[in-house]
Amino acid sequence: MKRAAGLGLAFVLGGAMLAACGSKPRQPDWLVNADSAQERFARAYLSGDERVANAEFALLRSALTSTGNPALVARGELTRCAVRVAALDFQPCSAFDALRDDAPKEERAYADFLDGRPAAAQDLPEAYRAIAGGKGGAAALEDIEDPVSRVVAAAVLLRSGRADPRVLQVAADTASQQGWRRAVLAWLGAQLMRAEQAGATEEAARLRRRIAIAAGGK
Repeated sequence: MKRAAGLGLAFVLGGAMLAACGSKPRQPDWLVNADSAQERFARAYLSGDERVANAEFALLRSALTSTGNPALVARGELTRCAVRVAALDFQPCSAFDALRDDAPKEERAYADFLDGRPAAAQDLPEAYRAIAGGKGGAAALEDIEDPVSRVVAAAVLLRSGRADPRVLQVAADTASQQGWRRAVLAWLGAQLMRAEQAGATEEAARLRRRIAIAAGGK
């Protein structure tokens, strides 16, 4: 399933779903629908288009529930949580929690990772193992090729109190390069808060100008 890998959410919907792809000549409709819906959901949410994001997530969840497989539905809910975390929305992942008992250990580990709690690195996708193992930082982020994954990892570092200014910059730059307005505003806001706390008035003024530009196009 090529688009899931390119989008960076293969860490959520990959696993069994990607295994289902294999070399079969035709993919099940639910798999094709889930693949395209998750990509559109992530882009819409990170760009700040709530209406489209909600509609696409509903399509994603419908495709997953059609399988009757709670593990797949749990992965879908982690998709939503991961994308929210990327935009620094740290609300509880309650929909996943309701499915946690039926979720594989990899999904439980990923949920813990998103929540900023210790997670078994070996149960996480390779992109996150260094960060989960305490070796995180800007260098580790820059090694993550997929932009969604990179910003998710940066948010986890911030949530767990391990984000230095360079981490914030990498995340803000990544969101900016992708044109993800909601994520851009969130990460610029995080940078602004840090600049104000440090008394860096010129930097704070520069960040306010950037925030005004990003917000002005809404």
